[in-house]
Amino acid sequence: MRIAVFDAKDYDIQSFSACGEKYGIEFKFYETKLNEDTVNLANGFDGVCVFVNDDVNAAVIDKLYAAGIRVIALRCAGYNNVALEHCFGKIHVFHVPAYSPYAVAEHTMALLLTSVRRIHKAYNRTKEFNFSLSGLTGFDLHGKTVGVIGTGKIGCIFMDICKGFGMEVIAYDKFPRKDANINYVSIDELFGRSDIISLHCPLTEDTFHIINSDTVSKLKKGVIVLNTSRGALIDSEALLDGIKRRQIGAACLDVYEEEADVFFQDFSGHIVEDDILARLISMPNVIVTSHQAFLTDEALNNIAETTAQNLLAFFDDKMCANELCYRCGNVEECKKKRSARCF
Repeated sequence: MRIAVFDAKDYDIQSFSACGEKYGIEFKFYETKLNEDTVNLANGFDGVCVFVNDDVNAAVIDKLYAAGIRVIALRCAGYNNVALEHCFGKIHVFHVPAYSPYAVAEHTMALLLTSVRRIHKAYNRTKEFNFSLSGLTGFDLHGKTVGVIGTGKIGCIFMDICKGFGMEVIAYDKFPRKDANINYVSIDELFGRSDIISLHCPLTEDTFHIINSDTVSKLKKGVIVLNTSRGALIDSEALLDGIKRRQIGAACLDVYEEEADVFFQDFSGHIVEDDILARLISMPNVIVTSHQAFLTDEALNNIAETTAQNLLAFFDDKMCANELCYRCGNVEECKKKRSARCF
């Protein structure tokens, strides 16, 4: 079994190489992203492994299929970068739905604490032996209301963390959990009541730009916005405008809607051409990390392990619960009960 791994980083190579030796899978690592210009690198392989910023559009899928490739293994949970409907009947797609929800939830809280207690500013000051406390006043999280949009595994773990701080937790989800002790409210009520809003939902047509110019005006003045899910959940221009108007008090972002050409690379010696991102980073009340919420040893090992298991299930012609297709969720058509493969 030979698998081409695109957009591979050092940490990917380490964890996937170990899994490859364990299961007899030959992984070939490419630093470049998968797109229409690089898809021919997959020729001669049995499958491809991709990440969030690989562009698996219809043209790429057709070329993969023509090359005899029948499986795409996502080493992430999100799959909005894959044309699933175009894959149907041609190429099976698998993802890693839960690699370490604790990693992402804990990073979200780390961003929040860093912001409200000005830890990043204090760190920079004391490195220069400046021990002044001026401008470092924060506020207690205890008693504040946090609104969580998306109550999957990550969202629920983040809510538990917030409860441990004595916060009031409210939530919105288009598909609420049944029999869960969650205080669900309407999206407008969540916008109006929340001192802090944290996004933990997938990127869909319904959630695209869920924070936009219209919804920003509904937010409680001074709200802190957290996003460790998908960048396009937030309209970046609306976010920037909301910060400038003081409607949004702070933003903590581990994702950005135009991150594909920026994140995971070193631009420290270059001029970043994305004016909105440059403005956001320059704001004193904005913290940006480069899609690192998942980056723990436990998560990396789980990602590699689950990806390997997905591939083994496919090539052994076995059913796998992590298969994706555009019909997933459609009760009449979807085989999500896993009595059979998607096609």
